[in-house]
Amino acid sequence: MRIPAQSVCTAIRDDIVAGVLERGGRLTEEVLARRYGVSRVPVREALRTLEAEGFVVTRRHAGACVAEPSEQEAADLLEMRLLLEPLGAARAARRRTGAHLKVLRGLVRLGQERARRGDSEELRALDGWFHETLAQACGSPSLTSTLLQLRHKIAWMYVLDAPSDPVGTWAEHGAIVDAVARGDGARARAVTAQHAERAAAEHRLRVPGGAERVRTSQHAVNMSGAQN
Repeated sequence: MRIPAQSVCTAIRDDIVAGVLERGGRLTEEVLARRYGVSRVPVREALRTLEAEGFVVTRRHAGACVAEPSEQEAADLLEMRLLLEPLGAARAARRRTGAHLKVLRGLVRLGQERARRGDSEELRALDGWFHETLAQACGSPSLTSTLLQLRHKIAWMYVLDAPSDPVGTWAEHGAIVDAVARGDGARARAVTAQHAERAAAEHRLRVPGGAERVRTSQHAVNMSGAQN
């Protein structure tokens, strides 16, 4: 059974974002292949992809290493998000499908319910699913890919504080979906811009080696996407 490089790439990226693979640490094909239970071929392909995404760098005499982004690079990511997420929402208002709307509305209902209950951990996951679905609804594979990469990198470089007003946050999500459902691109762009600007204020730069980075790794690659 051949494990696709995409699954290996996701596993390595997740461990980089979680801090399990520390910034500046070496990434050798042999060690990673043992860690995830795969051959070196998909690891090599995954490292090339992650280097293109900015998570990995190749250094002379050291080989592949986890990147060490600067504070300016981190700040640039939030600025890019402020520009691109509203664009994605405006595109989604013109290109979303009925399936996208169904998922978005379902997530908003769940999010509003959990916000009233104060379930912060579940809200964090629901927020991620909401923004990923909204990005997919824009109908542009390149923009969707860029938005998802931004979210991965921001999660890597920043600690996201729990929203001070989770009910208000999910009301904003609902307003975005309403605008997308009506096909009102200008309204979707404006509401998303306000939402992204407010959310940016709740991010704290992640300190390498800080306690909040600690998480146990799931070494085995998810086999559900494996192909013969």
